Amino acid sequence: MTTANTQYTERLRQLAELMLAVSGESVTMMKRNAPQQAMKLKRQDEWSVYLEFLKIMFNLTDRLVALHVPLKDQMAFMNGLEDAVTQQLTRVLEPAFGNNADQMEIVLTIGTTVAASRQAYESYKFLISEDSKTKNEMFRDFGDKVAETLGAPGNAQLSSAAMLCADAVVPALSAVLQGQAPPSLDALESAPASVTNVAEQEKTTGQEIKLVSLMSSVSGEEVETRWGLHPRFREDLTPSELQQLTKLLNRVAKILGERYAAVAFSKDWASWHKAGHA
Repeated sequence: MTTANTQYTERLRQLAELMLAVSGESVTMMKRNAPQQAMKLKRQDEWSVYLEFLKIMFNLTDRLVALHVPLKDQMAFMNGLEDAVTQQLTRVLEPAFGNNADQMEIVLTIGTTVAASRQAYESYKFLISEDSKTKNEMFRDFGDKVAETLGAPGNAQLSSAAMLCADAVVPALSAVLQGQAPPSLDALESAPASVTNVAEQEKTTGQEIKLVSLMSSVSGEEVETRWGLHPRFREDLTPSELQQLTKLLNRVAKILGERYAAVAFSKDWASWHKAGHA
């Protein structure tokens, strides 16, 4: 082990434990979001999903390392992380396989995972600490890969759920790299079991998606109230669910519109006319 990795031994261990734990929890969340697919999944399929999450986390960690580890130590640090993940995975699998666990096979699996991670995601150039179109494209690419691996290509709900899991782990990885105490998995475990609840997720994920919008506006003596759905959310709904939601939102829009009109045209709130919206 190099001097640099000796210096970061504890952080490497914590990162490895976090990455494996999050990958396992994320697989569970994907199965919750796709119960029909989950019933058909074989152990090898679950393992493939698990590795997809490891791939994205190796990439995210590599980007964060550039912000928290001196340049001269970064390559050695990432090599050390690969070793730490291999060692930790070997320990995790020992209870299940005992002496039959092939450590060399695990070494090759993690090495292949790291190489696949670079091939899949290194072409996306962005700063991990900032939101950008390229960053969103990479997360979307990852989400689509997970959905396809689950046997549901094009499933927007699964793709969005996978994206949320990956995005939620960024603050935790960053905390470990900064030498802070390893965070618990509470943030991930409390993440929405369905993307329909994403608006209620903890702000620590760094991303908020507006699934439903409802707005009233005034023009002259007329008040217009309208609502809309996020396109990918709309795709997730069955015709029956969309019909029920439409009926409900039409009622909400009517109540909001009437209330807005009563307030907007009152003497005390005449300034709302100038704002033109609520």
